[in-house]
Amino acid sequence: MTDSFRQTVNAICAGFPGAECSDPWGGGHDAWKVGDKMFACLGAVDPGVSVKCADVETAAMLIEAGVGTRAPYFHKSWVRLPEDCPPDELRHRITLSYDLIRARLSKRVQKDLPPRTSSG
Repeated sequence: MTDSFRQTVNAICAGFPGAECSDPWGGGHDAWKVGDKMFACLGAVDPGVSVKCADVETAAMLIEAGVGTRAPYFHKSWVRLPEDCPPDELRHRITLSYDLIRARLSKRVQKDLPPRTSSG
């Protein structure tokens, strides 16, 4: 994985309110979480970033359209976006993933997070 892709993804993820990065499995993974729930993950070796989709059907449509591939080790509602993913698409998919995960957090956890701005 190129350093510039990792830096781009990490910069996008770091811009979301309450987003935190950890390496839960060791070995150089960047797992981005909000409220302790993952919304994006960069592997240690394999290229690309895995993101959550609204549902299995959306993930299947993105895979069929060639936007991404099945994200290994994740539920079928996740896709892996390649390093050559267009920047606007990359930002859009990461943003959707963040918003999906944040919306599914308990109201108490959501209340304790910084407000979500439209640019974040």
